[in-house]
Amino acid sequence: MPRPAATVLLLRDDPDGRLQVFLQRRVKGMAFAGGMTVFPGGGVDASDRAGVAWEGPEPAWWAERLGCDVDEAAGFVLAAVRETFEECGVLLADGASVDAATLARARDDVAERRRAFSDVLAELGLRVRADLLHPWARWITPIVQPRRYDTAFFTAIVPLGQEADAQTTEAVEATWWTPSAALEAFRDGEIGLMRPTRTILSDIAAFPDAAALHAAAPTDAISSILPMVVEGLPDVLLPGDEGYDLDVAAGRAPAGGHR
Repeated sequence: MPRPAATVLLLRDDPDGRLQVFLQRRVKGMAFAGGMTVFPGGGVDASDRAGVAWEGPEPAWWAERLGCDVDEAAGFVLAAVRETFEECGVLLADGASVDAATLARARDDVAERRRAFSDVLAELGLRVRADLLHPWARWITPIVQPRRYDTAFFTAIVPLGQEADAQTTEAVEATWWTPSAALEAFRDGEIGLMRPTRTILSDIAAFPDAAALHAAAPTDAISSILPMVVEGLPDVLLPGDEGYDLDVAAGRAPAGGHR
């Protein structure tokens, strides 16, 4: 079964008011997506399912939007907040009263698994700001991959007074891109983009700024996207593409007849 994971499209506007998204180039030797340029994120931990102080839409609301049960929805949201904190230093919680040095130590502890994120939040008296996240998409790794994830994608605008950084051991570089510039760099062979990242960048490239994109989050339940790998094709097929068959993509039927 694919492991639940969460990814965040961290957003801001550049000095000219254009939409930018934070992207990281992962270390080449990593078991999953090594060397790829990705949005921040990672797998759901067992501690992400623990009860925490929560502000914003409750897990039941997220469960409806993400098409999953309440516990899984809470895991997706908490993993999104935790991974954004670990990998970017951006805390989607009401942490304005906590000094920077304390937050830096907490970040290191969480990243090194010395303390659970839920324990850090409780000790510092912080509430998760689920209202700062909007659901965007849900992608499942193709069945032919040895390491698979069921990933919920969220959007979030960097809170006022916070800055995203590159202080994570999982990436060799991290910076802000306009979606169109990232896609151009991919076409020129300068960066690698997995299909979900590339598709989402293409989808959001038309939005003028962070507020417009963040406000465009789907209001209905999100359907999971399971790419279909076809031998001989240079790219996967997605729902709506000619030749896509969900039963084949899910391994419930043979791939005969697909070219």
